[in-house]
Amino acid sequence: LRARAEFLYNTILFLDTQFDDVTDQLVYVPKQEKAALEDKSIRISGQISLLILSLESTILLLDETNVDTTEYKQLLFTVTGDINTDVLDMSVLMGLTTEWLGAFKDWAMQHTPSLIVKVFVFLLILWLSRSLAKLVGKAVRKSVSHSTMKFSVLMQDFFVSMAQKGVTALGLLIALSQLGIELAPLLTGFGVAGVIIGFALQDTLSNFASGVMILIYRPFDVGHLVKVAGISGTVSHMSLVSTTIRTVDNQRLVIPNNKIWGDTINNITVEKTRRVDMTFGIGYGDDIDQAKALFADILSAHPKVLKSPEPMIYVHTLNESSVDFIVRPWVNTEDYWDVYWDVTESVKKELDNSGISIPFPQRDVHIYQHNVEQATGLEGIQQKIA
Repeated sequence: LRARAEFLYNTILFLDTQFDDVTDQLVYVPKQEKAALEDKSIRISGQISLLILSLESTILLLDETNVDTTEYKQLLFTVTGDINTDVLDMSVLMGLTTEWLGAFKDWAMQHTPSLIVKVFVFLLILWLSRSLAKLVGKAVRKSVSHSTMKFSVLMQDFFVSMAQKGVTALGLLIALSQLGIELAPLLTGFGVAGVIIGFALQDTLSNFASGVMILIYRPFDVGHLVKVAGISGTVSHMSLVSTTIRTVDNQRLVIPNNKIWGDTINNITVEKTRRVDMTFGIGYGDDIDQAKALFADILSAHPKVLKSPEPMIYVHTLNESSVDFIVRPWVNTEDYWDVYWDVTESVKKELDNSGISIPFPQRDVHIYQHNVEQATGLEGIQQKIA
């Protein structure tokens, strides 16, 4: 039985080595030669299976005679990979562990020097690519921020980010190739993963597409006062996915770009000049020409009101309780609220000084008195009820 077990043991080792060689050859040989090798691999696999069955029977007989069969059981587990009660045997488990440690030690002794060099080269390439990405980013930033380019802040950030990430990605691929990793299957896997992630992140891709449209058409830029998605505020930060708005009361709101691009975009400060629309009312008994001249004097005296275009001062509406004037001066955009507040205050003061009234809503109340007989009869009914 021992001689038979040794013969089966050595034969299985020999055939397993041949099977591995044939499997390796199948990767490189031309298609016309693969059929013969595949037949050979099937034949060797069948022989190994028969020999394994015979060895298992021999091991059972040897176990009945109290012969040590640890080495044979280790071979069965190594070749077949089947986990059974034999693996739980402490001697078999220790033998497998010792075998694996020995194989790892041999591999480490053989590959550690080259592996250390590859890791060092890998880290060096990553560091160089990172440093080069920063230099490229600075060069691109200087180029796109030139006054003649007239790029928005979002487009500048986009070009700088793409340049830096492109250099970093190229450096990473070169570094991985130094570790012996095949790039073609890796890139294919990234492509498949990209399709899957694309389906999972449809909303994010929609925001990205809207960010690209904002990048191209430039309806607003960082620092502009805008009203988007029903929110008014100053644009503090822009990306291809979202836009950050800082409101007048200093709240920071992050709005997805698809919400912005799919709605009306009101850019309040993009133009250099704005018209201030104000409405003032005077009483029906007041002098219209005097009030009109007073409004004109106030506007001409204000230093921030532009002379051209000329301000508009007209009687606009004969309202229920007042005669309404529209007063519309033109100002620089940054002076809008200063002029609005100053003119409103000055109008109130000057109207008071000139004796011109600023009416409030009034109603005429007409009272009709019943005759005495009807009133007396009503009082008599009320007394009887009481």
